[in-house]
Amino acid sequence: MPSVFISPSTQEYNPYVDGGNEEYYMNLIADELIPYLLASGIHVDRNSPEQTLAQVIEQSNSRQQDLHLALHSNAAPPELAGQIKGADVYYFTTSVKGKAAAEKIADNYMAIYPNPNKVKTVPTTSLAELRRTIAPAVLIEVGYHDNPEEAQWIRDNIGVIARNLALSVTQILKVPFAEP
Repeated sequence: MPSVFISPSTQEYNPYVDGGNEEYYMNLIADELIPYLLASGIHVDRNSPEQTLAQVIEQSNSRQQDLHLALHSNAAPPELAGQIKGADVYYFTTSVKGKAAAEKIADNYMAIYPNPNKVKTVPTTSLAELRRTIAPAVLIEVGYHDNPEEAQWIRDNIGVIARNLALSVTQILKVPFAEP
C-alpha cells in the first residue's frame, strides 16, 4: 500500500492578513485532503500542530513513506507585504523524485489557481523539511496569506485545494483517484 506523510504547517505565529493563521488553514486543507487519500487506498500519516519541525521530520522518517507533502501559505517580505501573489512548489534540488512530484503538483494546481502563470516549481537546499526527510518531499505554498485577495481565495477554496492535491498525490503514487 502506498503511503504519504501529510505535514500541515505548525506555524501558528504566522497570521493571515485578516484573521486566522497559517497553521489553522493548512490543517483545514489536510483535514479535507486525507479522506481522498484514504479512499484512494493510500496509507496516511500526519503531524500534529503541537510538534516542532524537528519532531515532524523525525515522525516522517520513522515510517516508510513514498512521499512527504508539506502544506504552507506564504508571506512576502515586509516591504512587499500584501503585494505578491503566487503559489510555489518547492523540492530539494537534487531529488529527482521530489522534482517530478513538485512538477505534477504545480501542473495540476494551475487548473484551480486564479493566476496559473504564477504557479511555479522551486528547487531549494534551504528548507529542512525537504532536506532532512528520507522520502521524496514537496512543500507547497498555496498562496500568499498577507495578500487580502489571496488569503480570501485560500479560505474560499479549502476543499478545492485539498481535492486537487489529492489528485496529484494519486498520480504521483500511480493509484486510481477515488472520491471519499
